[in-house]
This record gives sequence, structure tokens and C-alpha cells, in this order.
Amino acid sequence: MMQTNILEYLEHTVTRVPDKVAFANDVMGLTFRETYDQARAVGSFLHSEGFYKQPVVVFMKKHPTTLVSFFGTIYAGCYYVPLDDEMPSHRIDLILRTLKPQAMICDEDTQELVKQFAYEGKTYIYSEICTSPVNEEALFAIRDKQIDTDPIYIVFTSGSTGVPKGVTACHRSVLDYVENLCDVLKFNEDSIFGNQTPLYFDAYLKEVMPTLKYGATTILIPKQLFMFPIKLVEFLNEHKINTVCWVVSALTMISAFRTFEKVKPEFLHTVAFASEVFPIKQFNLWKAALPSARFINLYGPTETTGICCYYEVDREFGLDETLPIGRPFRNTEILLLNERDELAAPGEQGEICVRGTRLTLGYYCNPEVTAKAFVQNPLNSLYPELIYRTGDLGKLNERGELEFAGRKDYQIKHMGHRIELGEIEVIANMREGVKTACCIFDNVKKKIILFYVGDATPAEMTTYIKEKLPRYMVPNVVRQLDEMPFTPNGKIDRNGLKTMYENK
Repeated sequence: MMQTNILEYLEHTVTRVPDKVAFANDVMGLTFRETYDQARAVGSFLHSEGFYKQPVVVFMKKHPTTLVSFFGTIYAGCYYVPLDDEMPSHRIDLILRTLKPQAMICDEDTQELVKQFAYEGKTYIYSEICTSPVNEEALFAIRDKQIDTDPIYIVFTSGSTGVPKGVTACHRSVLDYVENLCDVLKFNEDSIFGNQTPLYFDAYLKEVMPTLKYGATTILIPKQLFMFPIKLVEFLNEHKINTVCWVVSALTMISAFRTFEKVKPEFLHTVAFASEVFPIKQFNLWKAALPSARFINLYGPTETTGICCYYEVDREFGLDETLPIGRPFRNTEILLLNERDELAAPGEQGEICVRGTRLTLGYYCNPEVTAKAFVQNPLNSLYPELIYRTGDLGKLNERGELEFAGRKDYQIKHMGHRIELGEIEVIANMREGVKTACCIFDNVKKKIILFYVGDATPAEMTTYIKEKLPRYMVPNVVRQLDEMPFTPNGKIDRNGLKTMYENK
């Protein structure tokens, strides 16, 4: 029978390995049986409270029980919206205003924090509802009416206007995502995932859903360990973690501080990464430390259920090159459209647009913005067909591999030339002693500003870049930082850098 619900992963696995640990952190773990029982209890409770086909906010600290709350919400026929106390208060306020939710699940730590927000719905404590009686008849009736285009979660991304956008995903897009990701990355029952990403983004799906599908195990790594690379690698070894799907900044934090000279991840055989361009200098350190491991570059926005393209590194790259993002997953097509909405010629840059089942449902309570990003395929005038405009630029190389060429909004016009800021960043990252680099542009004063973390002085960096790039691409301002600011999902915080620049 065709699968139409992500909970079927859990239901099939619990009959096979009920006592195996599914989700754990550094102090406790939940078996598949405990996950199944508690999720159904939470679902039954939400049903008894009258919630159905509406958002349920899960405002809990990162913990295995947070994941159970997600599944419980789906059992109730609702869709979960993850929040976390590390998110800025004003952002949480904006999200709650958009949602107007009537139900929120908290833990003992977050229940008091709810009072500071303009929230008028009901608040439930996970520990008090996870042992509720399971209503088999109600859960069966809910499942009987669920279809694969029903929403299962909303995750909020940053909006260009400062208002977060709630990307709404359904069973169908997540199932397509999981099946293809597992096929490419070759996950199985022996996979032990080390989760790095927050649970209020969609990135955790890369570990959590394959865990349900295969009866694997996901370990939630304590956030503070990512400040101590040696302890982090020791944690990976202690828990025999063999698979990671991390943001690039988490990987470069380990390699840039010479961690591999002291300790190496002994069990890692699969390293997937996303979110930013992986500097080749840092990538080579990983490849040298783990010569037998598979390295897979993943690409995709939240609006396409996380990931839509992949490239398994299969050759050497020069320091001035970037890793391709490869090819789309099966059942997904990438269209590179030029400014005339025609297919870009071979080697020509175009906007990366995505077609297929992987597309999410759009932005919650935001039809105007949805209509701008999810548009009729301009190459098809015969019937309705949506594509998602990513705002990213790409081109096909001579091997037919898709290469990421930056954001449309990172392209600037400077001294009469069109410049991609990412090209300057590649050169800066090549210099010996540089850990990470990022460029921004001052539109008012027409200045390129380079921020970097590393041993070189600003004067040395300027001299180095002048030797590598034409004059019009040399940054006007070069600033050395002790550490690069990152957003919670691991991308370089360019808005934070702009604020830093403007305040000095």
C-alpha cells in the first residue's frame, strides 16, 4: 500500500525494534516504544481538548521529548510549530501574532517564559500530558481522514521585510524528501546520527525521519559542545556517531582549530553538509582526516522541504574552486531561468527554480508573498504547475553539475562592474591562517566590506586580495573579527555584520 503519512515510519519500526533507543541526548534516551506510546498519548490529549487541523506551538528546550511532541501533534490531526527560548523574544512575538494559536506544549523550563508573550491560548506541560489515556477510536478516525497534502509543520524563516515567513510542509513533500535523501546518503538501521541543528528549523528532518524509517538512532548533541571542538569530537567518539548532516560552520569550527592533530572522529563514515559554501581549504582538512568517509554537499531552501540537490565529492578541487551542488534528487527538476524567464544557456547563470513534489504548501497566512515565490512555471502555459523561485543563482559546469553562484541579492554593481560577493569570499578564504570570511556591500557609500576571522592583519589581507583580484573587486574596508556571527541555523549573519559596520 502507498505510504501517505509520516507516522507510518514510526508505526512500522516500533513493531520491529521496540526497545531500541530512537532519540537521546547526553543524559537520557527514548526507545521507539516510548516514542510511540507518548506520541499517541499527546495526540489523544490534544483531541480530547478539541484541537484539530490547527497549529500547535511546541515551545520546549531541545530534548528528545520535543520530537515526541511533534509526532503527537500530527497524531491529533494538527500541525506543529517549533519555538525555542534561544529565539529572540520579538521574533517569537511576531510568530505568535501570525499564528494566533490556541494550544501550546511547554516543558517545566519554558512554561514561565510564555507569560511574557501576548498569547491567549491554552498551555500544556509535556510531562503532564504524555501519559494521557490513548483514545484508539479517535486516533483511527483522525488517520482515516488524513491525506498526504495535509500540513504537518510550520517553520519560520526570515522575511525580507523583517516579518518571519511560516513555511508550511505536508506529508507528501516530507515523504518524498525522506525517501530520496535516504537513497542517496545510504542510511540504514545502523546509522547513528549526531544532530547539530536547532529543532525550530527543518534541518533536523535529515536525522529524525530516517531514524523513524529504519530504526536508527539520533543523538541530540549539546549546543555548548560546539564551542569546544576537541570535546565535540570526543563526544562523537563516545557515542559512536557515524553520520552527521551539519551546517558548514560547525564543520569548519573543528577543522580550523587544528582539532584533527589531537583527535579524529573514529566512527564517522558519512558527512553531509549544507547552508554555506564549504571553503576548499577547510574541506581538504576533513578529507585528509577521514579519507574513507563519504562527503555529500546538500543544497535546498526550506520552501522545497529542506534539500533538493546533492553532490557526492568524487574528485580533488583547487583552493579557488567551489564544490558543486550537483544534481536534483529524483522526482525533482531544477530550472535555471534567465532574466527573460527562459532556460539559461550552458554555462550561463540563471535563477535556480524548483519543480516537483518537494515544494511546500507556501507561507502560512501570507498569500501575497506566497504568490510571488511560488509561481506558474513560465515554460508551461498548458496547465497549472507551480515552481519555487529560490532567489539563488546557479550554472551548469562542463560536467553538467549544478554550481551555486550566490544570491541574486548578493550581486552588486561597483565601479561599473557587476560583482558577485561570493567570489571575493572564496579568495579571502584561500589565504593561509584565515578561518572564515564574508563580504557585505554599503549601498549608500558604494563600498565593499570584508570581514574575516584569522591571523593575518587587515593590511596583509588587502595585499593578498590585490594580488588575486582586479582593482574593482578589492574590498574598500577590511575588518578582522575574533569570531564570525552566525544565525541560529548556522549561516553567516550578514545582517549582523551590516549592523556591526554601521555602528562603527
